[in-house]
Amino acid sequence: MQYDQHTYRLTDTGNYGTVALIVGVVGLIGSAVGYITDPAQFFHSYLTAFFFWLSLGLGGLFFVMLHHLVGAKWSVVLRRLSENIMMTIPVMAMLFIPLLFGIKELFHWSHPELVATDHLLQSKEPYLNVTFFILRAVVYFVIWMLLAFLLNRYSLKQDQAHDNKLVRTLRVISAPGMILFALSITFAGFDWLMSLDAHWYSTIFGVYVFSGNLLGMLAFLTFSILSLQSKNVLTGVITPEHHHDLGKLLFAFTVFWAYMAFSQYFLIWYGNIPEETVWFLERWESSWKIISLLLVFGHFAVPFFVLFPAGAKRHRGVLMVISIWLLIMHWVDLHWLVMPSLHPHGIHFSWMDPVTMIGLGGVFVWLFRRRTAAKPLVPVNDPGLGDSIRFINH
Repeated sequence: MQYDQHTYRLTDTGNYGTVALIVGVVGLIGSAVGYITDPAQFFHSYLTAFFFWLSLGLGGLFFVMLHHLVGAKWSVVLRRLSENIMMTIPVMAMLFIPLLFGIKELFHWSHPELVATDHLLQSKEPYLNVTFFILRAVVYFVIWMLLAFLLNRYSLKQDQAHDNKLVRTLRVISAPGMILFALSITFAGFDWLMSLDAHWYSTIFGVYVFSGNLLGMLAFLTFSILSLQSKNVLTGVITPEHHHDLGKLLFAFTVFWAYMAFSQYFLIWYGNIPEETVWFLERWESSWKIISLLLVFGHFAVPFFVLFPAGAKRHRGVLMVISIWLLIMHWVDLHWLVMPSLHPHGIHFSWMDPVTMIGLGGVFVWLFRRRTAAKPLVPVNDPGLGDSIRFINH
């Protein structure tokens, strides 16, 4: 990998993207075999993998909009890589299509004969029906793709020439965009994850899903930056000061995710209403208890204590390891959300779990690498670029 430090562009990207695409295609072929042999397992594994990779793109979209809204200077050098993560959303929209063929396998509420014998499902039928489900999914992706397209378009225009109007335009897009994003990601979490058990509900579930998504994206962004810098790319642009702030964000959203997870659990436990507690009981009384405890210690305690010291937030090795660890825990969290609806009596890992992750992940990484190679790695004419490079934590 070769890098021009004057233009902030990669002049030779190596074959990482090609390898990722080949691995992804092989994984998708393996996923197709899984669909033929066991459709129910395939769709649950595919949903877990799909939401994992989509969540990174959505986290990138949120991070870019937040950057523009607050007028941050320190994160200017991180913006283009975040945009590259964000711009995977259009292809993820196409990869959502297979899930439409698995609605019957995934969601009990999609079976009219079951709805006819269940009063609760009948009361939710105006919302939980196949036609409205698909329509909502289309609306979510239209919102996300439109926001990503507009933010990316005006960001690239900024590369051509400095114009303060573009700064204001990006902020104007981000303001209503943030509201639309908050509503759409909340309802997507309700539709695609919470309605796997249509008898259960949690009003905090959307925030819980969002917190995990953003933490996963920050981990992927940190990992990507450190991987590039291991090849002497952006070494003088993204400095230990930025590493420190990324470490602080990883720490902060580890705590935020844990706060949302505990709040959701505590309120349901305290209320002790059977139709609410059954969801957690299913994840506690069987071998799923192991995963529940793993999330407590692995998703919260380990990164909390590792990232607590200031020095850890500036140490490349620590940040690299904890980023990989948090990405693994993000997948475990999604697996814990999805799989008990198929295997309620205990943990059941399938070969389709890693295969679908590899298939969708290979396509995701290929797209990210391709965009990273196509444009400058930083917004070269952003008025805050110089301040961002010289940024120092106080």
